[in-house]
Amino acid sequence: MALEVTGLTGGYGPVTVLRGVDFTAKPGEVTCVMGRNGAGKTTLMKALMGLLPCAGRITLDGVEVSGQPAHKVPGLGLAWVPQGRRLFGPLTVAENLAIGGLLRGNRAAVRARVLEMFPRLGERLAQMAATLSGGEQQMLAIGRALCLEPKVLLLDEPTEGLQPSMIQLIRDAMLRLKAEGVAVVLVEQRADAVLQMADRVAFMAHGKVEEIVDAGALTPGARQFAEYVGV
Repeated sequence: MALEVTGLTGGYGPVTVLRGVDFTAKPGEVTCVMGRNGAGKTTLMKALMGLLPCAGRITLDGVEVSGQPAHKVPGLGLAWVPQGRRLFGPLTVAENLAIGGLLRGNRAAVRARVLEMFPRLGERLAQMAATLSGGEQQMLAIGRALCLEPKVLLLDEPTEGLQPSMIQLIRDAMLRLKAEGVAVVLVEQRADAVLQMADRVAFMAHGKVEEIVDAGALTPGARQFAEYVGV
């Protein structure tokens, strides 16, 4: 079963951004969403999480997600790591993880798995989130989302502004989640990062998914990167 999106149309008030998006994210796969600024990538993430009124249909494992209030969507198995992380800065690392796990009862085994994936967080459990480095904050944002035990993990440009060593840690975490059967949907602008992680790449333009291509069929110089992303 998978996350299935059919004919998703919506935006902000009178401004339509998404124009009939069709999209599938399968368990055990990393699906990257690419496109220029304004193509609708972040709006798609918000729509999947129920944060925007939209027409069309979203289902996960056959269960209707579209039309659900935003506070119920995480309980259906979707977790989102937004661009900019949006941590609770004055709270500690441990408290941020606990907030992520509230819905599932904060199971010790789940937190242990997150800390094993990101050992640096284990060293900083009592530290305020706002005082972490950018890479550590991204680890915490992903770790907080994983405490929800999601079936689908949505990430909006998680490698933005990070140094290469941190990008490698994020990449390794995505590959591990893929091996564990999680469906990962990744908004990313860097072709090299995409080709290292993705199974499929969905190229967006003007609020629609124009092409979905197996990552193995792409090279850094592929037509799609130039046409849809400008790199």
